[in-house]
Amino acid sequence: MENENTLNKTLYRFSEKFDLIQTIIIGLLAFLVPSFLAQLIKTIFGADNIITNNSQIIIGSVVNISLIISALNVKGWKKIIGIITMPSISTILSGYVFKTASVFMVYMIPAIWLGNFALIYFYKLIMLEKKQNYFFAGIVGIAIKVLIIFASFKILNLFNIFPAKLVTNLQTAMGITQLITAIIGMIFSFIIYKFEKAKLNN
Repeated sequence: MENENTLNKTLYRFSEKFDLIQTIIIGLLAFLVPSFLAQLIKTIFGADNIITNNSQIIIGSVVNISLIISALNVKGWKKIIGIITMPSISTILSGYVFKTASVFMVYMIPAIWLGNFALIYFYKLIMLEKKQNYFFAGIVGIAIKVLIIFASFKILNLFNIFPAKLVTNLQTAMGITQLITAIIGMIFSFIIYKFEKAKLNN
């Protein structure tokens, strides 16, 4: 695996059939969770429930899990690009997560895509290529992802793109919430990673 491109590195070598199946599953998860899970939470708990109001934490965590598992198990830039673009498109089209602010999130799409790519890339580079610790790779990837997204928001906000009444909430969503959901995603992905490792080593 030493001569492989960074984006082609995976934790294990899977058969083409398994690779295709897991890519489809992760892709569907990344696309469907922002819309269907958000609506499901709203239906179960109601529109004004504390869980519904914080659904971005739940949804963002699941999306980050899919991104990190993709970093470990999915290879090829075409598949990676497909996975990193799906969550933001689904989120904006559904309008459930950011509600009235969804239309303004279109401006953030490139930064979100780049941030998601950074998370995947640095996991592959640091953990799979450089053989460093899982959590070290996660901390670097998360830091760069959050920095890209938050800095992009701050720069766009200098041009008064976002309505003043939404700036505070969007700043939280593009900053601390991104950090929290990425950390939660890293922790739960580690559990999946250890389970997968134990299963494949048996």
